[in-house]
Amino acid sequence: MKICLVSSEVAPLAKTGGLADVVAGLGRYLESNGHDVRIFMPLYGRISRDEFPFETVDAATSVTLDLGKEKFEFALRRTKLPNSESLPVYGIDCPQLFHREELYGSYADEHVRFGLLNRAVLESCQRLQWAPDVFHLNDWHTGLLPLYLKTLYAWDDLFRHAKTLLTIHNIGYQGTFPTDALADLGLEKYATLFHQGDYRDGFVNFLKTGMIYSDWLTTVSETYAKEIQTSDYGMGLEDVLVQRAGALTGIVNGVDYGDWNPEIDPLIRHHYTADDLTGKPKNKAELIKAFELEIDANAPLFGSVSRLTGQKGFELLPDILPILLRQENMGLVILGSGEEKYEKYFQWLRDKFPTKVGIFRGYNNELAHKIEAGADMFLMPSRYEPCGLNQMYSLKYGTAPIVRRTGGLADTVVPFNPRTGEGTGFVFERFDVDELHREMRRALEVWQDRNAWARLVQNGMAQDFSWQRQGPRYENLYSGLHA
Repeated sequence: MKICLVSSEVAPLAKTGGLADVVAGLGRYLESNGHDVRIFMPLYGRISRDEFPFETVDAATSVTLDLGKEKFEFALRRTKLPNSESLPVYGIDCPQLFHREELYGSYADEHVRFGLLNRAVLESCQRLQWAPDVFHLNDWHTGLLPLYLKTLYAWDDLFRHAKTLLTIHNIGYQGTFPTDALADLGLEKYATLFHQGDYRDGFVNFLKTGMIYSDWLTTVSETYAKEIQTSDYGMGLEDVLVQRAGALTGIVNGVDYGDWNPEIDPLIRHHYTADDLTGKPKNKAELIKAFELEIDANAPLFGSVSRLTGQKGFELLPDILPILLRQENMGLVILGSGEEKYEKYFQWLRDKFPTKVGIFRGYNNELAHKIEAGADMFLMPSRYEPCGLNQMYSLKYGTAPIVRRTGGLADTVVPFNPRTGEGTGFVFERFDVDELHREMRRALEVWQDRNAWARLVQNGMAQDFSWQRQGPRYENLYSGLHA
């Protein structure tokens, strides 16, 4: 089949979160199974042209687009996705909109930037004379493409049989703009096709528009697909999702074990497997040294790699961590950035317990791998988590995840039972300080039982969340839509 993957970010070219990894991993899987898959994304100015050499596509060297109030010009450029056979990534090169310091921001023309992305993908397909069977869209940045297909591009037989599938990676980000945005997008005369309740209230919602006009919807775990149909998790879109429940599927994201595998990971010094774990304590020792901690090898080391936001559950930790750090022989390393109050809190914790706590503010991919390989337990107490990838990385690296039962965490981590030896991690139910504290205490108790801990590690490393397992579900959806 001909699959057009459209995303605002793709790893390793441009990445702020798991979306970039998912699009790249799914693309590689589809290519390996013989599909004609092509990825389209903005060609941001911060993408290294030395590391990722793009060539200009002759069919689209200078394309002018009238988006309503203003004309823009873009060129289509192509490179090969790293670690693929020949999977093309097409970059929409519009310096006026995409050569900026940040991928996203509070830019006054944010709606124009991603409106152009949607239009430019269709214009590029026309010039390539490539007729996708399925446009697989991702998050609000691509939400206008189904509507554009049904309006401005309805005349083109090239797209007559094309279907659209929209994946919701995080419903908290919706792309909401004042109704004036329609004039900037050339969609004023189609105002009645937008959600009229929103329109009367003075705004349009890109994600909601995509949810209404896409042929099928997916989200990134089965539990999250159920959660977002409720007022607690739907972020105001639950009514639309309930109406479209018959065309909504939850599929847990796959993991690219070519990038995240302790047996071959090039970013860690000591490789190891489930059969030979001797490399893991060596990685732990290096991690302790890197953060200048003074804990011994027998002390459990907690790790976390995350955006420091309320969604990730960090508001639960200030009442727990000082108590545990005073009472227990343990260590903690944190990699992340986000809300200032959490950054300041973890810096205070580092200053309070300098021999037990380490923090790196920002993001460092190599350090993220080293934490997965060197930590014993991975903290992920999310308020909500559409899918999450780090808990699946942790399982592969023999690092027991401590998670809340929500979204993809509920679908991928099974509570460990020391009596039966079954389970892969530690799971708490309610978003509550006492419940998390109790589960962290349980983890510390199991740590003391070396046989039980060894069984827990083996269980986790045996899990398979590869794209070879998850990818066929997307293929089945594509086939059903195309048929």
